Amino acid sequence: MKKNTLTKLTNKNLFLPCPSNINAMWSFGSILSICLMTQIITGLFLSMHYCPDISMAFYSVNHITRDTNLGWFIRSLHANGCSMIFLIMYIHISRNIYFNSFSLKATWNSGIMILFMMMATAFIGYVLPWGQMSFWGASVITNLISSIPYIGNYTVSWVWGGFSVNNATLNRFFSLHFLLPFMMILFIMIHLLFLHETGSSNPIGVNSNIDKLPFHPFFTTKDLIGFFLMIFLLIILSLLSPMMFNDPENFIPANPMATPPHIQPEWYFLFAYTILRAIPNKLGGVIALILSILLLFSLPLTSSITIQSNKFYPLNKFMIWLFIMNILLLTWIGMMPVQFPYINIGMVTSFIHFLFFLLYPLMTFMWNKIN
Repeated sequence: MKKNTLTKLTNKNLFLPCPSNINAMWSFGSILSICLMTQIITGLFLSMHYCPDISMAFYSVNHITRDTNLGWFIRSLHANGCSMIFLIMYIHISRNIYFNSFSLKATWNSGIMILFMMMATAFIGYVLPWGQMSFWGASVITNLISSIPYIGNYTVSWVWGGFSVNNATLNRFFSLHFLLPFMMILFIMIHLLFLHETGSSNPIGVNSNIDKLPFHPFFTTKDLIGFFLMIFLLIILSLLSPMMFNDPENFIPANPMATPPHIQPEWYFLFAYTILRAIPNKLGGVIALILSILLLFSLPLTSSITIQSNKFYPLNKFMIWLFIMNILLLTWIGMMPVQFPYINIGMVTSFIHFLFFLLYPLMTFMWNKIN
């Protein structure tokens, strides 16, 4: 009985009807699953040699890199795989916004929940090597919680497990970094369940049950090409330039008595970091930081689209490309020191970021009224 049920589920997934006109941009979701599995497997091997103690963490990472068999390669795959997974995730989200796929509300909302979990996992994972940038990044970001009125300072002490970032903090972050990816798998299964209920969107937004093809072999081959390309790029990056995305400060053991001249997060958080520092008020900056991503939940609620595609919404296409270019500009500003003119540019680009979530549904509403 169980064997028959499993066979039926497998056949349902393999022969799931999919729109015949979807292209390679629809493969990024499945590529993300391979990225996550790569991270879990490499992270499991790294955890076997990592020591979550402030006196040993930095040297245990060095031990993995220098002494263990292929440790340098596994660590490089894990570190660069994080950059790869965020790059693909941002492309995946951009594609969904471009083709108005957020109209599939349950699928979209579960996907944004996965994004939040991925960002939390990446942040606490960056703390684990216990270098200078890891320590000070953890100190700066966790200290933002203190901006919460009344309970902020108590909450920070509770998160730290003391009066500063210390051994208890590192232990907690290591436990959470190990557990969160497995929780993410559960959310991904929910995400896929919602997707299978509604079916995939397509470039022209026509929801037709006639012009569809079985998922296998037409789309499995397309996805396999994406898998191999992603793995090839990740291996090439890990072999030829393994430390490309590592901050030089993180090659120095954490020292609470010496502050780095320019504290900044990894590249995939720079756009949010720019928004944080663009607001002169601490609490206001934290609210803006959270809203910069939380507003993605508002797109299905505020949009009045009638077709799941922007091929028929030219103003929206322009707005989305402007939004993407603005994100790239925010990322660049985040790398720059906090001085003129970068502060002013950061404020303008942060304003444009929030303006998009107001103008995008407004443009759609006006276009529907005209036509």
